[in-house]
Amino acid sequence: MVTLGCARNEVDSEELAGNLHGRGWDLVEPDEADVVVVNTCGFVESAKKDSVDTLLAASDTGAKVVAVGCMAERYGTELAEQMPEADAVLGFDHYDNLADRLDDVLAGRALESHQPQDRRKMLPISPVSRPAAAAEVAVPGHGWVPAAREVSRRRLDDSPVAALKLASGCDRRCSFCAIPSFRGSFLSRPPEEVLGEGAWLAKNGAKELFLVSENSTSYGKDLSDQRALVTLLPRLAELDGVERVRVSYLQPAETRPDLVRTIATTPGVATYFDLSFQHSSESVLRRMRRFGSTESFLQLIEQIRELAPEAGIRSNFIVGFPGETEEDFAELQDFLTRARLDAVGVFGYSDEDGTEAEGFDGKLDAEVVADRVEKLTALAEELSAQRAEDRIGTEVTVLVERFDEDDIIGRADHQGPEVDGECLIVDTDDLAVGELVRCEVIDSDGVDLVVRPLESAGESSGEQP
Repeated sequence: MVTLGCARNEVDSEELAGNLHGRGWDLVEPDEADVVVVNTCGFVESAKKDSVDTLLAASDTGAKVVAVGCMAERYGTELAEQMPEADAVLGFDHYDNLADRLDDVLAGRALESHQPQDRRKMLPISPVSRPAAAAEVAVPGHGWVPAAREVSRRRLDDSPVAALKLASGCDRRCSFCAIPSFRGSFLSRPPEEVLGEGAWLAKNGAKELFLVSENSTSYGKDLSDQRALVTLLPRLAELDGVERVRVSYLQPAETRPDLVRTIATTPGVATYFDLSFQHSSESVLRRMRRFGSTESFLQLIEQIRELAPEAGIRSNFIVGFPGETEEDFAELQDFLTRARLDAVGVFGYSDEDGTEAEGFDGKLDAEVVADRVEKLTALAEELSAQRAEDRIGTEVTVLVERFDEDDIIGRADHQGPEVDGECLIVDTDDLAVGELVRCEVIDSDGVDLVVRPLESAGESSGEQP
């Protein structure tokens, strides 16, 4: 099983692994495999290329190759025609019976490739129709209750951090994004289902639960409960074995004061705000079909830091969007300078198949887009490094994640998995993976911190900075 893309795909892979294991398939090393299942990503051009390269590499092993995931769902027959090296291209509707399809592949039986369709038209949003619709269209990650089904998720690593899916799909219509067309409309998992899986993950070694979805601030709206996330977070943090809960992907326009307060003040919940700003110029945001402005975003950041001054705030930005002027770009640079974010991702705009923005006028030359990416990336790196340097002398709570030769590596509350930097823990060798330890920041290197355990640090406390 090879997984590409985001943490949501990682959850899908673990669910597929559990399903396959329950049907007699075993996970083995690549050189021992009869079938390689590649969970593809189809979000942006670079991700599509990685998916194709991985499928080609898998075909070189001599094993059968099956493509699943977002790129397979999005392109289906087109991908199959262009990738004869793949023995099957399967969509989300094949997930429940994937074991049977792998049997077919191994036996040499030809399979009809997935036929793409706009999944937004398959899942009406209403509390009454939601359960039936979910069953009919095989939404990945839904309907799974650990104690109620024969097949459960199977962890694919021993990391103390595990992604936990809150919802699938998205109801927003951002003009640059194709995700809703192949992931479908927004569908929340019932709270008891999320809690059940969270408890199962904790029993299977997870110390930090990383809540993922396309838009976490929409959680519960299709359950007629706008405060569902606010009430769910403390319950997750109280689960036996859970040391820390982290929320990803918050829409700024939907991040209400009660949610800010819950994340900023609830014991066991990381003071971490993954805010999807994308830009700050109001005119660019409107063309993106998004809400907000430089001043409203700065007010949200101020609200967060009034409650939790050391909170981590990260975001992604798209530059070179159609119609973006020099003034718009200058405003975005000014916003970054004033916002003092902890981590920033910068992407240059490129057309995505089937999106509204693909037909927009005002497209910028590739050279202009590349130049703006370079400038904003350099500014973001400088500002993020300054923010990390400002933490020297403060205290952080660090989850020990791995041993890298002689180094002990972990992450503080303000550092999300993989993308937001990490902590090098020094002056100790008496720690274990999965332990939560209180430390003093003694140095920084870019967004990374060097930390030393406090003398009083002993057993895990789960307290916030």
